[in-house]
Amino acid sequence: MKLRRGLFPRHRDREVPGLNTASLPDLIFTVLFFFMIVTHMRDVDLKVHYQVPQGTEVQKLAHKSATCYIYIGRTTPGSDDFQIQLNDRIATVDDIRDFVERERAAMSSEDQARMTVSIKADRDVPMGLIADVKQALQKSFALKINYSASEK
Repeated sequence: MKLRRGLFPRHRDREVPGLNTASLPDLIFTVLFFFMIVTHMRDVDLKVHYQVPQGTEVQKLAHKSATCYIYIGRTTPGSDDFQIQLNDRIATVDDIRDFVERERAAMSSEDQARMTVSIKADRDVPMGLIADVKQALQKSFALKINYSASEK
């Protein structure tokens, strides 16, 4: 069967209409602001590993801006060597006083009065090390101490 030329219209080269990208920057900035608001940036890179103990009387901190953290745990999982981490560096008990003074100086006057030191320690840390940390905190007049725990 032969097709005649006159029966079918000629095929035209059709182009797809262009995509309107006028609202694309608005969409990108909206998504960017959403992620900036929702994302929580980590302040400290943890160099010690710890498993917080479980507690029955667990409460949330009221003023997190007035809280500084001391991490006590193992540098490598499974080892028996416990280390103290202050901000992003491994430290000793003697460094705690300087740490508290620096943290206190960086806070506003309102937060200085409410300053709380939160100890995030592994559940297997010897109590002697915890007692040494508490004595160093007492010498630096950081008397509000909180122990971090997970709820049972």
